[in-house]
Amino acid sequence: MTDPILVFDSGIGGLSVLSEIRKQLPQQDFIYLFDNARLPYGELEEADLKNGAIRLIVDLVEKHRAKMAVIACNTASTIILPELRECLSIPVVGVVPAIKPASEQTQTQHIAVIATPATIKRDYTKNLIDTFASNCKVELLASSELVRLAEQKLSGGEILQSEVRKIVKPIVNTNVDTLVLGCTHFPLLKEELNLALNKRVKLLDSGTAIAKRIMQLLNIDSCRESLSERTGTASRVNIIGVHTTDSIDAGLDASLRHNGFTKIEPYKKAR
Repeated sequence: MTDPILVFDSGIGGLSVLSEIRKQLPQQDFIYLFDNARLPYGELEEADLKNGAIRLIVDLVEKHRAKMAVIACNTASTIILPELRECLSIPVVGVVPAIKPASEQTQTQHIAVIATPATIKRDYTKNLIDTFASNCKVELLASSELVRLAEQKLSGGEILQSEVRKIVKPIVNTNVDTLVLGCTHFPLLKEELNLALNKRVKLLDSGTAIAKRIMQLLNIDSCRESLSERTGTASRVNIIGVHTTDSIDAGLDASLRHNGFTKIEPYKKAR
């Protein structure tokens, strides 16, 4: 593995971001680090989240000589980015809820943001709304349950549509026409969310914007990358999943391998 990009999340939500990055960088190696031992991050104390996440990320960046770290977690991004950047000499990219594009695309000037309780209550989110969506009425929905449902779905579990409908009920039969998915887990439930909202609400997430930002930082042209792939110069791509529990269930293991992971292993602290 040569110069991988490290993608970090508390669980499998960051796969929605990783998927968009892989579309732009089909030849890139990745380390996907998920702190599933402390999931969900939206319910952790801020100091615990910060200290544990920074230690994990720095350790894996040094161990694998990663050239970039992507914090594919909205909750973590609102807390750890400044301090993490002080600890690393490589670029660090965070996730920002897609509030600005939502305010630009809405036709009714009535939007909603759904995220973990921690993201919803932070001044960071309020400042984004004040800065970019002052022209809109903004509904805020806090849900840790959707995180659990996304994890359950990728492990092969059944998702009850009634549970999803209950979560988004506050914006059903309103003028909300755009819903910001403010947690990277939530795009994994787009099908269920669309069904619950009768496909009348546009769903926006940050995956594509993050992928474009990474291309800019690496100074790579997407057309050039795609051409290399088509002309047969691509080499074997490694995607290593690192989890912080002793093991993961068979359903999740199968899903990750189906998504191109070449190796899945528990986290081992570097000596």
